[in-house]
Amino acid sequence: MRTSSGKSFAAAACGRLVLLAVLFCARPLAAAPVKVRFTEGVGHAFLLLRTLDGVQIASGELLQIVRLGAVENRMTFRFKDGSLFDETVVFSQDGVFGMRSYGLVQRGPAFAEDTVISLNRISGEYSVTTTAHNSAQGETLAGTLELPADVYNGMMLTVAKNLPKETGATVHIVAFTPKPVLMELDIELGKDHDVLVGDLVKSATHFLLKPRPGAWIEFFAKLIGRMPSDYHAWVLTDEAPAFVKFEGPLDPKGPVWQIELTSPRWPD
Repeated sequence: MRTSSGKSFAAAACGRLVLLAVLFCARPLAAAPVKVRFTEGVGHAFLLLRTLDGVQIASGELLQIVRLGAVENRMTFRFKDGSLFDETVVFSQDGVFGMRSYGLVQRGPAFAEDTVISLNRISGEYSVTTTAHNSAQGETLAGTLELPADVYNGMMLTVAKNLPKETGATVHIVAFTPKPVLMELDIELGKDHDVLVGDLVKSATHFLLKPRPGAWIEFFAKLIGRMPSDYHAWVLTDEAPAFVKFEGPLDPKGPVWQIELTSPRWPD
């Protein structure tokens, strides 16, 4: 009969094997940047964050501006419990999309721990600071990664909107565990869904986004139940693509949530 301490030892051992696999197997793969079909510009949208059973837990904004030849896209959510999610990505769109920098701030009880992340794709420099909720002092990891040109943290929707119709793609993302791990992200087509826009019926394309950590890492991650979750995105793919809904975890350690658009309204 296996004791709980034996289980803990086995989980810890598997965790160390995963870390070793990350250290020795995570390396850049062949780059395949996504071509620009629709140029991004200035935009301002309002968002709602809900649980899978429809309970609203946060209100947010998506602000996009163009400055000095680059696009800055910032998405923020302010939670009812006081938590904050603040993600900023800066990218170029000269023929193909190229991420320049990525930043993320997560804090509050909605997340497993407070996290501040910065990543520069050009130099490969990164910094990750994690702070437990019951601690006043955080732990920081910093270093340099060799990154391919198709790393698209914070750009999954932009990439999906620019894929030719009825096609998928494979790109890369950096997962922070908190140690950064470079992995493939498969973007696959799902079934189209009818959605209502007022009284109009539109067809939304379903994109399934699957992180691929690599065979060895995936094997050990499954053993300890820490495989990265799949993501889902729905996009109207008429002449000009439009975001409809996103479903997935904002925090790798957190639950699956839904992001949808909303409109300003007058107070009661």
